[in-house]
Parts: sequence; structure tokens; C-alpha cells
Amino acid sequence: MSTKELKDSEPIITEFDLHLFGEGTNYKIYEKMGAHKATVNGKEGTHFAVWAPNAKSVSVIGDFNKWDASANKMSQMSQSGVWTLFIPGLHEGTLYKFHISSDAGGNEKTDPFGFYSEVRPKTASIVYDLDKYKWNDESWVKERKKRNSLDAPISIYEVHLGSWMLVPEENNRWLTYRELADKLVAYLEKTGFTHVEFLPVAEHPLDMSWGYQITGYFATTSRFGSPEDFMFLVDKLHQAGIGVILDWVPAHFPKDGHGLGLFDGSHLYEHADPRQGMHHEWGTYVFNFGRHEVRNFLISNALFWFDKYHIDGLRVDAVASMLYLNYARKDGEWVANDYGGRENLEAISLLRTLNEVVYSNYNHALMIAEESTAWPQVARPTYLGGLGFGLKWDMGWMNDTLKYMALDPIYRRYHHNNLTFRGLYQFSENFVMPLSHDEVVHGKCSLLNKMPGDHWQKFANLRLLLGYQWTLPGKKLLFMGGEFGQWIEWNDAQSLDWHLLEYPLHAGMQRWVSDLNRVYKANPALFELDCDPRGFSWIDCQDHDQCILAYSRQSQSGDTVVIACNFTPVPRYNYRVGVQSHAFYREVLNSDAAEYGGSGLGNFGGLHSDEWQHHGHPYSVAITLPPLSIVVLKADK
Repeated sequence: MSTKELKDSEPIITEFDLHLFGEGTNYKIYEKMGAHKATVNGKEGTHFAVWAPNAKSVSVIGDFNKWDASANKMSQMSQSGVWTLFIPGLHEGTLYKFHISSDAGGNEKTDPFGFYSEVRPKTASIVYDLDKYKWNDESWVKERKKRNSLDAPISIYEVHLGSWMLVPEENNRWLTYRELADKLVAYLEKTGFTHVEFLPVAEHPLDMSWGYQITGYFATTSRFGSPEDFMFLVDKLHQAGIGVILDWVPAHFPKDGHGLGLFDGSHLYEHADPRQGMHHEWGTYVFNFGRHEVRNFLISNALFWFDKYHIDGLRVDAVASMLYLNYARKDGEWVANDYGGRENLEAISLLRTLNEVVYSNYNHALMIAEESTAWPQVARPTYLGGLGFGLKWDMGWMNDTLKYMALDPIYRRYHHNNLTFRGLYQFSENFVMPLSHDEVVHGKCSLLNKMPGDHWQKFANLRLLLGYQWTLPGKKLLFMGGEFGQWIEWNDAQSLDWHLLEYPLHAGMQRWVSDLNRVYKANPALFELDCDPRGFSWIDCQDHDQCILAYSRQSQSGDTVVIACNFTPVPRYNYRVGVQSHAFYREVLNSDAAEYGGSGLGNFGGLHSDEWQHHGHPYSVAITLPPLSIVVLKADK
């Protein structure tokens, strides 16, 4: 928000701006709407603009005028519905709201384009300059297209900022953005994750919503500091070579009186028909995806985070709820589209345009869909009929695998298809394999506590699960706490149990995840062809009696990694696995190693292949498979 110097005859918002906004294509509209520093005829102050087409009058109110709606009335620009006002003498830090009078009465509203807000439960917007921060992430910016590409290693650490780590000495207060820039960055460097994904950081009134019910789409939450503080956090992550992904919520918004709902006394941002404008499951409003100005609001907001905060990607929340008109609705509670179907054509159009616009402006972007159905071509280009996302969460893999892992090993032989079914579709999309926050709340137990068996077996099972996740095709995502074996399920109101790292099995789990990331990043065979069938081959997917899977991963240059998983607590000696080349197969990972908390059974660093045909391959290796373990072998050239 740079200061604009204008004469009285020079409007900040031009008629052309309004034309583009009206047709839904003014994608940098956040540079004009909201509150911006300006100098008019030599007088410094703040220019305000808000869209409220059904208002009778609009005023800017705040401490500066004792919240008096009669003091600073705005003027409407032609018939656009945009109201503007320049107030001299108002500077950064000024508290303000819009008082909107309509046929429905008078309401005080937070600025939809406000860049900063008071700490909840207060709700006023704050004038803020986003352009004063001096970035130091030039090295990351130069190489991030390569770091965010489909052939790059991407392992994502999912974080809820309010509960990752609290300060017990100070009444369990949150860490600030700047404190996180020290502690979180150092932790990610230690554990080796390539990217961090933050649950929504946009302003939201209710802590318990985890940020998924947003009232300030253009404001970083003030819970943890100022917008500049959040920039500092992103900057530090980039300087450490770590990408930043934000959860983004275009599907719905809350009914809080100061928010977007009934903004100008009418259903401005949401559908008027509750069969289209209400999400009963979440108790929220649904955006009117067909309205040009609303589409403009959402698409410009997506661009805003890349532009002003240098982020690397957006994980788009609840895409399935946008695609289907009957999502979480019974018969009679939804309206069919013009063709009589349940597909939300307006939302589909929005998502396609969103991805086209983001990628045309930021070709390094990671656009990731949380889409839980079998909708085709979510992560395929729009010119091929897809939705245009770069990646999609593989919710099917997550559900099938967690169901399998929760079984007592004695029963796993009867559910082998839970593991192998993914092979039928794993290259139909570009996938992220998520073990996210949703799987460790609401009575679902933590990842560790989902695992069957005694204390030792639970840890062995979890090491096996994470090793299996890291070696399959697809990018990786793990929610905080899973990397060291959090015992209790996630509670957004308390810190992770960091004291557990004092115990060997938890410290070993963290060491295992760190080594998974290290080996993953060092071996192109494990990531380079994640989205290409050439990068994966089953060696044996049919040994359900012994609950063993064997497969290989390949790189562009022909490097090969062989993986074998034993899903039972029974060690398998001289288990023969077919391989393509006559070589020494070095054991690069073994989840049963003593340093991870395992029993120490293994292959003494590796073994040579034999001229013994097996599994349709000309050679084979006879390996030791420890109980409840994964073994990763790399063929030395």
C-alpha cells in the first residue's frame, strides 16, 4: 500500500477499475478497495473504498470521529455500488469500520479488504501499509519454481500456529509470528521438511474454528502479531529454503454480524436462497460464485497472498462442497443446475478461472485441492477439461491405509486390497498423500494411538506407516505431532507434548522422520517421477498371506530404489525380492534400526543380488524383513 499523490481531479479508483470489477476481472482490486494511504492536494491521509450497492448511505467510523456515523459520509461512484472517501490526517494504526445504512437498518461492518484487524473479540479494521517491509528472500524467489515443481521433493509439515508450541511460563500464551520465525524455522531445518502448510492465517473470530471461518480475507490474524510480523516469518522460512503454503477457504464464511453476511442489508456475498447460500453442516454462508464482484473478491484474494506475502501455494479447502449443489443436503434442500444436475457450474467456472489466473501470474504456484470425491481431472489443466489444480489430496489413500493400519496384524491378510487399490488410480491425478489435522481430532485418536498392539508395536506400526507414505508416488503431508508420536489427539487449545521427546521411542520417531526426509530429498527415484507411471513398479503386491508389499521407484536417469514392507510382527528371513540389475543393494533406511526405537534387525548395510530369477525379474535379493518394518534398498551403480 504505497502512498499515492493525487490532485482532487484524480480518483484512486477509476471508471475502468469499476468496469473491470463489475465484470469480475480486476484481479488487483485490493490495491484500490479498503483503506490506503494517499496524499491529495498535499494533504496526507487515508482513502477508503467499499462495495455496498444496496446501501442508502455509508460512513467511515472510528476513534478519530468517536464512531459517529454522521461525521464522515462516503460518496457513491456512479452506479457501481462502490463508495469512497478521503480523510486527511488519518495514518497507519487508525481503527475504523464502515457504518452501512440500508432498508434493513444500520450495521457496523469490518472492511472486507482490510489488511489488519484488532485482536478478537474486538473487530475493528486497522489502517496498515503492506508495502514497507523489506524482503530478503531473493535466492528463494529465483529458484522456487524448481523447488515447487511436480518433479521436486515436497514434504509438507502442516501447522496450526495457535497450538504448535505455547509458552508455559507465561500462562500458555501463543508464540508470536517473530518467535515462530526462530523456533519453527529451526525445527523444520532439523526435521528436513521442504514446505510448511499453515492452517488458515486470515482473520477469524472463533479460535475453535481453527481459522476455517474467516471474517477478514485480506488480513493476517492479529493473534500472533502484525502483517509485517507474518511477512518476517515467511521471509525467514524462505531464507532457510522452506516453502510456505496457506490453507484458503473460498467455500463458505461465518454469519458474524461484523463480517460479510448481509453486508449492505442484502445478500451481497452470499446466495439469497438458503438452498444455495447456506451450509447447514457448518452453520455458515456460501459465496454466490456466479456474481462477478464476488468472483473478483475471491480470485483477487488468492493473488493477494502471493503478491503481498510471497507465499508459494494455496491449499484450497472443502472443494467437494463447492462442486456439488447437494453436498451435505437432503432432497428438497438444494436446487439443481440449469441442466437438472447436481454439479455447481458456477463454482466449477470459478475454480477453473482461479487456477488459470494464479498460474498465469505466478507460474511457481502450488495450487492444491482438498477434494474428497472421485470428481475427475481435479489436478489437470483446464484446456483438457480439468479444474486446473496442480495437486490434489489423495483422501482415498489416507482412508484405506489408516483403516488397514488400525487392524490387528492377524486380520490384515484379509484386507490386502486396502493397500493395493491405490495402484489402480495413483497416476490419474497429481497427488499429495495427507495425514492431516482432520485425522487426529474428534475422537479419531492420534496417529500413534490408532496403531494396534503393545507400546513397542504401536511405534513400529507408525514408523512403518510413515515410511510407506514417504516411498509411494505422491507428495507428502504430515500434521504436527505425528513426527514424534504425539500420544493424545490434537487439542487446538493446548501445545503439542514436546516433553515426550525426552523418551527414547518418541525421540527415535522424530529421528526416523528426519531421516525419511533426508533420504527422500537425496534420491530422485523417490520424487522425480511422482506423477508419471514410469516412476513406480510393483515387485510383488500379492503376498497377502504374509502381509508384505514390495515395489520399486525409478528416476529419470535410471536410479532404482527397492522397498519392502512387512505389516506383521513376525520377522521374515531370506525373503526373496526380484530386482532388475545385478548390483549391491545398499540398505539406506530400515525402520527397525535401534536408533529409531526398533529391535535392530536388518541387512548389515546391504547385500548383493543373486542370479536367481524371481517376481519376473532376472535377479533377486534375499533380505531380512524385521517385524512391522519397512526396508529401503538402493542399487549402487
